[in-house]
Amino acid sequence: MKTCLVVDDSSIVRKIARRILEEMDFQITEAEDGEQALEACKDAMPDAVLLDWNMPVMDGYEFLGNLRRLPGGDVPKVVFCTTENGMDHISRALHAGANEYIMKPFDKDIVAAKFQEVGLVALPEQSSI
Repeated sequence: MKTCLVVDDSSIVRKIARRILEEMDFQITEAEDGEQALEACKDAMPDAVLLDWNMPVMDGYEFLGNLRRLPGGDVPKVVFCTTENGMDHISRALHAGANEYIMKPFDKDIVAAKFQEVGLVALPEQSSI
């Protein structure tokens, strides 16, 4: 089973993301800021990180830079999930090593599509006629 670390200071967002990702057969770990997330990654590197930008203690951008410098930190697929929708934010995130970017609010279809794009979940089987 693939693992996903959900990093967001909102318990409601973490709860919604957990429900969506568990339906997609991910095992979920949660963190409410970048510092907690970094410690979680040091304990066990996840396959994926669903990452908020604006958080106390350590924001998502700073976490991403620290993650990518850890041994094995280049492995997780990182999908930013944030209200920051400016092209400068998106560009900074991708340049720092994010694999994709989701705007809040999000739903299962959006998460599934982005996780498919980065290779975390298989495309649904197409039925042939």
